[in-house]
Amino acid sequence: MNPTTPTLRLSRVNDQVYRVDSAQGEHLGNLKLIGGCWKFKAVGYDDQGRVEPGGGPLTHQHNQVFETLDVAEISAQLMRS
Repeated sequence: MNPTTPTLRLSRVNDQVYRVDSAQGEHLGNLKLIGGCWKFKAVGYDDQGRVEPGGGPLTHQHNQVFETLDVAEISAQLMRS
């Protein structure tokens, strides 16, 4: 991973869901175990704080698939422009 790439944080919700936050603590989405692979589900919030599924700053990475929960690889892939 490029040392200038921001590192994301993963927090276990349960065996099949991990929350994805920015280094600053912003909730960016979730990784869900679907069909044996981890699929990124982007999340954004509107001005009233309501969840916007598929939205937010990583909307262009919605449904990105990962084979493992390697935070360095996930960060590198999701933070690509």
